[in-house]
Amino acid sequence: MNASIELPPLTVRHPQSVSPDRFAYDNRTVRDFAIATIIWGIIGMVVGLLAATQLFYPAANLGSQYTTFGRIRPLHTNAVIFAFVGNAIFMGVYYSLQRLCKARMYSDMLSKIHFWGWQLIILSAVATLPLGMTSSKEYAELEWPIDIAITLIWVVFGINMFGTIIKRRERHLYVAIWFYIATFVTVAVLHIVNSMAVPVSFLKSYSLYAGVQDALVQWWYGHNAVAFFLTTPYLGMMYYFLPKMANRPIYSYKLSILHFWALIFIYIWAGPHHLLYSSLPDWAQSLGVVFSIMLIAPSWGGMINGLLTLRGAWDKVREDAILKFMVVGLTAYGMATFEGPLLSLKNVNGIAHFTDWIVAHVHVGALGWNGFLTFAMLYWLIPKMYHTPLFSKKLLNAHFWIGTLGILFYAIPMYISGFTQGMMWKEFTPEGTLRYSNFLETTLRLLPMHRMRAIGGVLYLAGAIMMAYNLFKTMAAGTLMANEPAEAMPLTKAYTPTGNDTYWHRWIERKPIPLLVASLIVILIGTVIEMVPTFMVESNVPTIAAVQPYTALEVEGRDLYIREGCVNCHSQMIRPFRSETERYGDYSKAGEFVYDHPFLWGSKRTGPDLHREGGKYPNAWHYHHMREPASMSPGSIMPPYPWLLTQELDVSQTASKLKALKSVGVPYDEVAIRNATDDLGKQARTISAQLAQDGIKVGGDREIVALIAYLQRLGTDIKKMETSQK
Repeated sequence: MNASIELPPLTVRHPQSVSPDRFAYDNRTVRDFAIATIIWGIIGMVVGLLAATQLFYPAANLGSQYTTFGRIRPLHTNAVIFAFVGNAIFMGVYYSLQRLCKARMYSDMLSKIHFWGWQLIILSAVATLPLGMTSSKEYAELEWPIDIAITLIWVVFGINMFGTIIKRRERHLYVAIWFYIATFVTVAVLHIVNSMAVPVSFLKSYSLYAGVQDALVQWWYGHNAVAFFLTTPYLGMMYYFLPKMANRPIYSYKLSILHFWALIFIYIWAGPHHLLYSSLPDWAQSLGVVFSIMLIAPSWGGMINGLLTLRGAWDKVREDAILKFMVVGLTAYGMATFEGPLLSLKNVNGIAHFTDWIVAHVHVGALGWNGFLTFAMLYWLIPKMYHTPLFSKKLLNAHFWIGTLGILFYAIPMYISGFTQGMMWKEFTPEGTLRYSNFLETTLRLLPMHRMRAIGGVLYLAGAIMMAYNLFKTMAAGTLMANEPAEAMPLTKAYTPTGNDTYWHRWIERKPIPLLVASLIVILIGTVIEMVPTFMVESNVPTIAAVQPYTALEVEGRDLYIREGCVNCHSQMIRPFRSETERYGDYSKAGEFVYDHPFLWGSKRTGPDLHREGGKYPNAWHYHHMREPASMSPGSIMPPYPWLLTQELDVSQTASKLKALKSVGVPYDEVAIRNATDDLGKQARTISAQLAQDGIKVGGDREIVALIAYLQRLGTDIKKMETSQK
């Protein structure tokens, strides 16, 4: 590759009477998003540290139903993804897009609506998730009114972005803008399709999809939320900010073209690798594996293009901590995008899935790639916008080293923990029995690694707090240039083509709408090929006659399971491994989940799989286990749930829930819906009477009874079928 040479600008001939346009860049909105990034980043990291501590010190659940791990874990992920990273994306896009287009943002009013609308969405997540108002779908937990608000604000962002591009004074759309356009259109598609749901009430809904289909849609969304929210906009910002910081042109423009189109085409196919050895059809799993392996090439193409941009500038890198952040961030991106395809190999996935290995993998990308690039942009932007030197370069350097150590202290123990988990779960004795038949033996073995992980979190958080102090002191010392003067010649249709201007890709680089449409087509190809057969071909999800809809009480119990975030620690998917069928029971079949809206397969086993939990223990065991887990499982890190024993079950919406479920395909008849409350009461009184026989006095109107009903139902349809066949 010929280093460096970006395609030359078009030679535009202006009449002598044409003078430059004078305008001003909007730095105020960029500043607002920067401050929001810093504040939400620290809040998200604090919540993450609390969640990490809860996994080795149960008292850190704080004895409140609003601060248990199951409720704050989604709060942490939403805070760091949509609050910290989301605000950072908008900060970087608003700054770079104006300068690449040589135009102020299309509308100051839309910029304000975008900023405040996004902050209100984040605040709504803070208000609802600890209250248990969640869809339970990973990275998409927010309920339907908030999903609609996200859609509206995303449209505001899109109008503002495309309005700016259309009124630009630079004919050529630089590569960063391609990534911004692909991000906008793909996130819109992902969010709308995955969020389709039937409302029950203002903050309760059921997914439109069920079981296997819901799992496919969710991980098509989940994997590509990583791709098109945590990756493509950051690659666009890398293409802008890294050359600016290093004062060097991007290494290879042709490589950036290959990188862009290959990445957005291949990435969209890879979601099924999150569902290997699950009940998803084998052909869909295989497609996910094939495209995940292919994904190494474009991912590393972007990393190499970034790192080689610094070729010949390593002396500057050694002296400039901001560039060090960029280099480590790009390296972390390379590591994460190598490990992703590695984990999609079935033999590796069979060990790693459901373990802390995945946690390590995710956080190498989040802390290294997203975190360090965000820190670099903040350190570079704030002094520029405030026209003052950074308050302290010593604090900057200290932050780099503390942050790097934080990543190492976080990731290495989690890799060790994950590999330990995977191997212990699979180990058999010479006699052919599970060596660690008690799941808790594995959990207790991992506690030292979880303590180390928390130390890494403390270091990383300390670095972020140092950065906040450094940047706020920098702001205090300078004055924001809210409207930065600029000038540029207006675009004219008369121009002289250059040699490179005839290059085939040059046409689309000047056409934002065709670029948008082409990006949409590219990402829809894989989407349609994976989705349509799974939804339209009945044999992909075969039905099982013995599988029946949940009773009214079990529906309420399932909703309590979702409210408490149990899916964050427990899977409901037994894979076809001898180690799992010996431990949990018969492997899971696709037809068992046809009435699960949403699916609850889980992605992490902090506790054992629950798919065959029904009938495994008596009702009294479940009662005491929820009251005080350590009384049933000595050494358990699960928090107690005493409020379930005392809070009255809300049955005011039970009939509405069954009606909503009927509308998405669950075969409840009108009689069942009309008698939902009565049927619920009868089943609840039966369970209450059984508990009374064991000396436990609890009314049938308590939440614990509904949860027990749900847990005792899990996996029993297949058992009934097997019994009837005998």
